[in-house]
Amino acid sequence: MNGPISLAPENFVWVRSASLAFYREPRALRPVAVETRVERLHPELDAVLAPDAALERVASGFEFTEGPVWLPDGALLFSDPNANRIWRLARGGGLSLFRDRSGYAGADVARYAQPGSNGLALDPQGRLTVAEHGNRRVTRVEPDGSVTVLAAAYEGRRLHSPNDLVYRADGTLYFTDPPFGLPATYDDPARELDWYGVYRLRDGVLRLEARDLRGPNGVALSPDERFLYVANWDPARKIVMRYPVAADGALGAGEVFLDLGAAPGPEALDGVDVDRAGRLFVSGPGGLYVAAPDGRLLGVVRGPETPANFAFGGRDGRTLYWTARTGVYRLRVREPGAAHARAAHAAAAHASAAPRAGRPGGRR
Repeated sequence: MNGPISLAPENFVWVRSASLAFYREPRALRPVAVETRVERLHPELDAVLAPDAALERVASGFEFTEGPVWLPDGALLFSDPNANRIWRLARGGGLSLFRDRSGYAGADVARYAQPGSNGLALDPQGRLTVAEHGNRRVTRVEPDGSVTVLAAAYEGRRLHSPNDLVYRADGTLYFTDPPFGLPATYDDPARELDWYGVYRLRDGVLRLEARDLRGPNGVALSPDERFLYVANWDPARKIVMRYPVAADGALGAGEVFLDLGAAPGPEALDGVDVDRAGRLFVSGPGGLYVAAPDGRLLGVVRGPETPANFAFGGRDGRTLYWTARTGVYRLRVREPGAAHARAAHAAAAHASAAPRAGRPGGRR
């Protein structure tokens, strides 16, 4: 309002209701154990978690944490799409801002609930790839810090808001594109596509591989890269789809791999990751759902906050990092992640093939 308080204002805005949200300053924490509830639905869960497995909180004070990725230097990157930032949690526990305006730099950013980046991934060369909600594109950060746009439109029409992504060993990129980063999501007038797709990008060519989900979200590959898993954020259809992957990277017809429709609560499925043994780790209503490679549900792990996504990390790849609402957590598991194991194998193969100093071809 304007003018003295005793006078009627010349112009005003009626506000029916309003709310204020206060967030603590993001900070790293000395790892502290938090309340953890493990529901063991099958004895096979013992091959995943120790009997005394417990979550630890390692950072807090964020708006909504998402999209974690483990770096070779021992740091964890993760997004806060609500705050439009990417954070870096160092091996020693220090927290620093990696990138501000990580997904949108427009003047109308206040219209967006989640303008920032979401999923993060490393390509086979170790370059960071970013799913940018507000900018409606997938980008790659080059070694010199410049940004290359990998995908922003399909057949001339803009993508909705790329959400999560995963690389195959040959450099093929798969990503999901629901509308959750648009200000009005499904009803946003800026939406240009009539479906919510799973895409494949290879050698600069973008292909639509699947359009059978209303909320394609988390995405992961099986250890042998023969299957692609996609979690569906749709409260009416809480499923993980599994698509066979052909030799050229194309996806075949999908099938329901895991159905969590009976899980209580209004939340749907979000992030998904896979360990070396092929077990799935899925963000579902109220916690982490662990499934065997054949789709049997083995157990549920619940903590103070519902996880959004996961990344395997640590020196041995056996630490499962959770991005969960306002915090970042970690949980020790018995097997390393599939992507971590593939990266370690590739690094070992590269090292063994490298020529030894002073000896051509590495021969003794």
